[in-house]
Formats: sequence, C-alpha cells, structure tokens
Amino acid sequence: MVTIKQFFTVVFFIAVTAFFLPERAVSQSTSKGIKNIVLVHGAFADGSCWSKVIPSLQKSGYNVVAVQNPLTSLANDVTAARRAIAQMDGPVLLVAHSYGGMVISEAGNDPKVAGLLYVAALVPEDEQNANQVNAMMPTTGIEKEFLVSSDGYVSLSQQTVNERFAPDASLQERKLIYATQVPLAASAGEEKVTSPAWKSKPSWYIVASQDKVISPELERYKAKLIKATTIELNSSHIPMISQPKKVTDFIITAARKL
Repeated sequence: MVTIKQFFTVVFFIAVTAFFLPERAVSQSTSKGIKNIVLVHGAFADGSCWSKVIPSLQKSGYNVVAVQNPLTSLANDVTAARRAIAQMDGPVLLVAHSYGGMVISEAGNDPKVAGLLYVAALVPEDEQNANQVNAMMPTTGIEKEFLVSSDGYVSLSQQTVNERFAPDASLQERKLIYATQVPLAASAGEEKVTSPAWKSKPSWYIVASQDKVISPELERYKAKLIKATTIELNSSHIPMISQPKKVTDFIITAARKL
C-alpha cells in the first residue's frame, strides 16, 4: 500500500520531470547544425547582393555577416573574409557567389569554417587562379564585353548586366546592380589558390542552369569534382536575387547538416 509520503514523492518527481523535459527538448533542437553564416559576394557586386537572403536567415535564427570584398586583389578579399569569420563566436558556414568561390576556397582553411557553399561560383583546384578555372571549358563569352579602366579594373555595362549578368531580375534590380557594382582588379584573376578548403571540408553547390557569366557545364563539373551536395536552379547568374527563397532554403539545409 502506498503511503501519503510516497504518493507526494512520486507526484513531485513527475512534476519536476515535466518541467525540465521540454526545455531539454528545445535545447537539443536548436543545437543541431551551426548558427553562423558568412556570405561572400563576387565580382561587380557588394554585400547588398545578399539583401533578399539575409532577412530570412536572420528570421530563422542565424547569425549572418555579409563580407564587403574590396575586390582589389584575391589576397585582400581573403583577408576581408577571414576578418568576418573571426567575428563569429563558433563554427561557420561560408557561402560564396561567383568569383567569391575563389575567396572561400582559400579563406575556408580557417579552423572555424565547418563547410563551404558555392552559388554559381568558381571552384579552384590546387594552384589554380580564376582565369585558369574559367578556361577549363568554353566560356560564355562575357569577357569580350568587359570594360577595363586605365588602371586595370573590370566593370560591366548596363547592357551586359541586363542581358548576361541578371536577365531574370527586375528592371529596377538590374539598374541597381549596375549602379552599385564594384569593379574587380583584373590582376585578381591571376592570383592562385594553393590548397582549396573543399579538399578537407564538406561542400554544397547551386548550379545556375541559365548562367551567361560562368558556364553551367563548368559549374556542374566542379560541383561533381568536389563531391558537393548539389541542386540546380533555372536561373541566371544571380539566383540569390531572382530565386532567394530557394537559395535561403538550401543554405539552411547545409547549416543543419554541419
């Protein structure tokens, strides 16, 4: 027969257990994956190219920083990315667009970087520079439309932005992309990545099937080469602008795997 003392002991134990279990369950669910995401833009852009992705990532609880690459050299861009990585209080998922793939392949060797995600991006192999990566397959021909300044910086005309860089963006977005573009030092295309981080860290890749800047075939080849978890979007070179939800969802999927 259960005594009154034993009865209240059991009731107290059940009450305490019920109080603490939900808290533990929440703690376990939020501890999955990583919470820090560093976004790296490519040539002819700045951190605002991620403006449609950042709010959704923040709403989902992620700590997000968009690097502002100076685009004066690959080395300077890598330094900018490393500075952002250092700000984070734990493991980081590095995400890059276009030329930014060169940047994260080098900066990703930082011990805080847990994984890499490439968005229509260049992926270097050992001792490759950006020009060599592009030359591995027939190019889209956009290089014939580059505007090169007297001091060696490359930019795009409004027509090239409209027809090649962002044809599936709105007219207002294309005008903004043109007006805010940051020219890239042509010499950055000659700087090599010695030992790319994808060799030792998990990778993800978004192929832009309608890309008129980087060959989609090159994107598919590189994604397969690095054994990246890959999706293909029916987009131009800038899916984070034209299809931000799909890009955001893929970034979150990667972050949860780490």
